[in-house]
Amino acid sequence: MRRVLVTGGAGFVGRPAVAALIARGFEIHAVGRRAPAGAHVFHAADLLDEVSRRAAVRAAGASHLLHLAWVTEPGRYWQAPDNLDWTAASLDLVRGFHEAGGTRAVVAGTCAEYDWTVASPPPCGEEPEVGVVQEAPPRLILNHPHPEPLPARGRGRAIDGHLSESAPCRPTTLYGAAKDGLRRILSAYAAGTGLSLAWGRLFYLYGPGEASGRLVGDAVRALLAGQEFATSEGRQRRDFLHVSEAGEAFAALLDSTVEGPVNVGSGAAVPVRAILETLGRLTGRPELIAFGARPLPPSEPACIEADIRRLTEEVGFRSRLTLDEGLRATLAAYAAR
Repeated sequence: MRRVLVTGGAGFVGRPAVAALIARGFEIHAVGRRAPAGAHVFHAADLLDEVSRRAAVRAAGASHLLHLAWVTEPGRYWQAPDNLDWTAASLDLVRGFHEAGGTRAVVAGTCAEYDWTVASPPPCGEEPEVGVVQEAPPRLILNHPHPEPLPARGRGRAIDGHLSESAPCRPTTLYGAAKDGLRRILSAYAAGTGLSLAWGRLFYLYGPGEASGRLVGDAVRALLAGQEFATSEGRQRRDFLHVSEAGEAFAALLDSTVEGPVNVGSGAAVPVRAILETLGRLTGRPELIAFGARPLPPSEPACIEADIRRLTEEVGFRSRLTLDEGLRATLAAYAAR
């Protein structure tokens, strides 16, 4: 049985990733402060502490590593100094893993590494409306890496982007820069040591267990409680993937020999408005969604969509859930609680 060391296994993406890895026959050694369900062995450790981190890596003796842990506190981690701590800890984690005999590592990245002011054709399958700024609403997190609107670059507004792994990486936040810098350093390290390394760039996620401050979870909780949900006009388009499938995609990536960056998304951007309208229809409370109640800051692009050809053609992972099916499953999970 292949042994994998998983960080962040009790987190939003980590829980389905652990389940998917078990289904693929991996022996799960989880490391962190909380043990994920299904882990065969749990190594309690503070990953930011050098001594306990290195001890856990040695004790695990894993051949594979899936590194998902990072600073995730909504509202602060765009520019949190903790990003520097996680960069340093991640470098040491991967080095220690490889020096202990590990051969294959997958690390979670983010679409916030990309330069969102440069479009790569085709721009989400259609032209942007002339004169219309389609941005993300303040305070709403629309995917795993983004708890608030992207800070403005200081010139113009971002434009539509269909992003392949070869698109330019020019992050505008400390969070994005930390991830991009980590990838660059680890790529050079892997090339020089023979470590097999892949980098999964997450796009927009939704599903059961979302923390407060995320779009779908906040909308579901409000609608089920009969409360008004204030949002923008919702015409910005985003690439959403159910979190269960994100976990499966990471498991498939780890189980492959694919190296380098790989986009983890659905490959089809949809208007945020369509997602909220679907939730309104499914809950029978569409009148509670207050479109246009929040202003649109001029800092986020009209469309962010992942080119997922590497994920589908090289890794062999294909999303099975339609957006409607995924939202129904998410709503059912919240209602059951």
